[in-house]
Parts: sequence; structure tokens; C-alpha cells
Amino acid sequence: MAYDKFNILTSTAVPLPIENVDTDQIIPARFLKAIERKGFGDNLFRDWRYNSDNTPKESFVLNNPIYSGKILVGGKNFGSGSSREHAAWAVYDYGFRCVVSSFFADIFRNNCLNVGVLPVQVSAEFLEKILRAIEADPKAEIEVDLPEQRITILGSGEQESFEINDYKKANMLNGFDDIDFLLNIKDGIREFAADRPL
Repeated sequence: MAYDKFNILTSTAVPLPIENVDTDQIIPARFLKAIERKGFGDNLFRDWRYNSDNTPKESFVLNNPIYSGKILVGGKNFGSGSSREHAAWAVYDYGFRCVVSSFFADIFRNNCLNVGVLPVQVSAEFLEKILRAIEADPKAEIEVDLPEQRITILGSGEQESFEINDYKKANMLNGFDDIDFLLNIKDGIREFAADRPL
């Protein structure tokens, strides 16, 4: 399933400075029955966003109108726990295109990259700078430059580089998942196969 190409994202950000956010908190298990990547955003952080009577919890950041944007800034160890890819689907479906943390669980990181969400891992010190900037000004903008692999707090100009696998980077820039990548090189695959004996 192709998704939007990711190049340079400039956006305000939503702060969630909680450590060890696991995939069951991101999308509770009772919402995993769907087989299409649709509607999961409605239940992103469901138990943190809503009371048992389905009324919004005013104290939770996603229910606070002063925060918005396509970047979610989490605490250390974001996406730990089970390997459910639905967690990445929920993040994407809600509207986030980038998650920033000082550490990601590997499976969650890869699931994000497979659906068009860029996980940007920064140092603990730079993460704190981002959170302080958002606290000082909820409209503070963050620039995530995938080609240059750089994240910048635009108000202060402070920046840091981040790592990403070359294959996943190319896919993000082109809006490809793994199947799209293979379809894009299908002619080369056919030529390669034609030169090989059966």
C-alpha cells in the first residue's frame, strides 16, 4: 500500500513525554480485529484519551486543543511490547507522519517505516530541548529533513542528525512500502529471472 512521500516535514508537535509507552497503550488489544488500515486513529491511546463512558479526558494531550501537528514527541523507549503493526497504523491514521523519541523498540520502528511514519531517534539531551521548546510555545515548529537526515527546532536553530537505513530512506522518499518497491523494479526482476536456467 503506497503512502505519501516523505521529504521535508515542517510542523508543530504534540508532546507525550512518557517513558516506556508500549503498543498496548498505543492501540489496545480489543481494537485489533480489523484487517484494513482504516479507523485505527480513532482509538490511538484510547484508554488514555477517553473515560469508561467514552467522554474525552481533558488532561490527555491529544484532547488539548493547544497542541496539534504531524509530529508526535514521545519519551524514551517508545513502542515497546508486542509486535502488533496496528500500533503504527493507528499513529499514521491519526495523522502523525513522524514520531520523535530517544529510543524506539526495533519492531515498532520497522512497522512505522513500512507504513509511512518516520521514527526519528535523537539523543536524550536533544529530546529534552524539543520538549522544552514545545512547553514554552505550543506553536513551536520542528523541521524534519529526511534527505539530509536532520531535525531542527526552527525557533532556536538547534539541530541534530538522525540515522535511517538506506533502503527504508529510499522507500520513504518515494512513498513505497516493500511491495511497491518490488513492483517498481519488476522489469529488472523479470530480466534477471529470464537469464537463469529453470
